[in-house]
Amino acid sequence: MKGNHLYRIGMLFLISALLAGCKGEKQFITDAGFRKQVQEDLRAKREALSEGNLFEVLDRDTLGSEERGALEFLYAYMTLPDIVDYSGDFYLQNVRESFKAREEMAWGKDVPELLFRHFVLPIRVNNENLDSSRMVFYAELKERVAGMTMKEAALEVNHWCHEKATYSPSDPRTRSPLATVKNALGRCGEESTFTVAALRAVGIPARQVYTPRWAHTDDNHAWVEVWVDGKWYFIGACEPAAELNDAWFNSSVVRAMLTHTRVFGRYEGPEEKLLSTANYTEINCIDNYAPTEMIELTVVDKSGKPVSGAEVRFCIYNYAEFYPVVTKKSDDKGAASLRVGKGDMLVWAAKDGLFGYAISQAEGR
Repeated sequence: MKGNHLYRIGMLFLISALLAGCKGEKQFITDAGFRKQVQEDLRAKREALSEGNLFEVLDRDTLGSEERGALEFLYAYMTLPDIVDYSGDFYLQNVRESFKAREEMAWGKDVPELLFRHFVLPIRVNNENLDSSRMVFYAELKERVAGMTMKEAALEVNHWCHEKATYSPSDPRTRSPLATVKNALGRCGEESTFTVAALRAVGIPARQVYTPRWAHTDDNHAWVEVWVDGKWYFIGACEPAAELNDAWFNSSVVRAMLTHTRVFGRYEGPEEKLLSTANYTEINCIDNYAPTEMIELTVVDKSGKPVSGAEVRFCIYNYAEFYPVVTKKSDDKGAASLRVGKGDMLVWAAKDGLFGYAISQAEGR
């Protein structure tokens, strides 16, 4: 009896120790409130896609706490095709590779959790096919950037991308990063997708940025923003330069009215939020490039009463049309706003078959 009693005490101690160890495991998302939101979003997605075994990887007992949290974040905000078309093992391999880069790269410990979650971990950049580029690129780049500072590494990765691909117009679909390497060609959307993938592969936060329409000339453009030592900088994708914030479009982007990017998942960063969807958050990056001002307006009816829920389009004149670069809804007081570069913009509001418009003009341009 005495021996059995000691055995039970020993087993209880072991179980308690194991539970304490589980509680002490590092969480991928340390903010408990945000972690709960991600899990709620994931639960809703799993309920909506209950047929089949699409989320099998999340139920594996072999996952570490951080691995599970990272996979939960990815699956919570993936599109349906990405859930169906790619296996759980594919995503787990990418998660482990991203953690490996964070551990092995000198700057890995300096990347904040928020930026790692949204600008390193995600595989998708645009509408490209997903591939194994993270693993391939890391294997080729890790020795090349060894011993470099974060800034030197970012510039070196862009030089490497230039060695792999050069500009050429292509069809509207975006090639995957490895397909761009294989073809050695790509338009700005493909070159920037490729460069973002390469930077993320070595643990450097990166995002693809657009100006949906230039303000001074017909056309649009995409490039890359890279986070280095506490600040976002820009580079021309596959366009090597000796310094950050140095590209052929320097003189153009200071006249831009809007630059923006889509961030994977729910994102609560410092930038102005333009749109939130079930899969991504669209944010305004114009403050990184140009003097800006806030367009603030109120939508009213004929009697001067505020109109809530009106569709408000902020339009740039380009390609002989007023192109809506951002669409918002007026709030309960009829108000809407947008931070833009200093220039002219047509603002169009409509609801229930009625509409109105005005020209927003900035001084000092």
